[in-house]
Amino acid sequence: MQYRKMGRTGLKVSSFCLGTMTFGRQVEEKESIHIIHAAIDAGVNFIDTADMYVNGVTEEIVAKAIKGKRDSLVIASKGGHIRKLDEKYGEPLDCGPIDLARPKAFHAWPAGEGVGHNDMGLSRKHIMQAVEGSLQRLKTDYLDLYYAHMPDYATPFDETLRAMDDLVRQGKVRYLGCSNFRAFQLCKALWISDRLNLARWDCIQPPYNLLARDVEYELLPLCDEESVGVCVFSPMAAGFLSGKYKKDAKPLEGARFSLAHLGYRYNQPYWDDASFMAVEKLTQTAEEHGKRLPEFALAWVLSNKTITSIVCGATTIEQLEQNMGAVEITLPKEALDACDAVWRELRPPRLFYGR
Repeated sequence: MQYRKMGRTGLKVSSFCLGTMTFGRQVEEKESIHIIHAAIDAGVNFIDTADMYVNGVTEEIVAKAIKGKRDSLVIASKGGHIRKLDEKYGEPLDCGPIDLARPKAFHAWPAGEGVGHNDMGLSRKHIMQAVEGSLQRLKTDYLDLYYAHMPDYATPFDETLRAMDDLVRQGKVRYLGCSNFRAFQLCKALWISDRLNLARWDCIQPPYNLLARDVEYELLPLCDEESVGVCVFSPMAAGFLSGKYKKDAKPLEGARFSLAHLGYRYNQPYWDDASFMAVEKLTQTAEEHGKRLPEFALAWVLSNKTITSIVCGATTIEQLEQNMGAVEITLPKEALDACDAVWRELRPPRLFYGR
């Protein structure tokens, strides 16, 4: 296993971070714990979860798996995700802009009955409530890394950042980060933290894979310039880069794409002719270099020097072992160039002024 420094901090994390979103839903508890233990035994010291994964059940599973091992691990959780309100409260407001990046209104995550307006978002009230809930479910008195899960357009940045700074000063959180934020939002947060002398976001968790490289235009250069760690989620395009899906066939039963409306909404952007064609070409490139596409795709992400770690889940021990093997792979320049060619065909270069 390889270990990398988290941005400018002194924190060392495994370049493979075990993602747990499927634990408690796709993967039952006993097997989930088995997978976590196997990852730890292989040298993984970085585990990622969130309070909204199976409405807290995933954090409870992680707690059972890390019992007696907690202090040797880096445990990351997230809070603030927009959730579906109880019917009596109506629809959530201020869920973000409708633009080229997000052409449709955000679909709030199902969260059961009784969810009110203050049971989500990045207000001081909810952040404090969310952290206490995660600590209780994870059976720990601190989190190594705590992410603002997604932008909250109804709450001022300084309110969120002051609340998260308080968590660090109280010893409940060691490091801070954000997930799903755009480059300008991260830049604004860093500026506010510097101006107000607050603990800053030292890590961001964006999606990044061979079929989704838009973060290379603005976000990754910003993180490189400001020494912000980057722990990417969906490094295999939610399993699409496994090569197991066929354009004219229904998604495999039990796979990410077949998880009812949740799987469809999460992965729909990849399901088109252009992406299937890209996967075909990438599979050929991987085979030419003696690799299978899944490990090739993960190794490609880790070849970027700005990336700290890949957040990667697994539904079986075999899948976990295969994915972890990507950490040891170094791709030659011709393989990287071939990947660039596929991306340029999938997303033609944008008009750019300046140098």
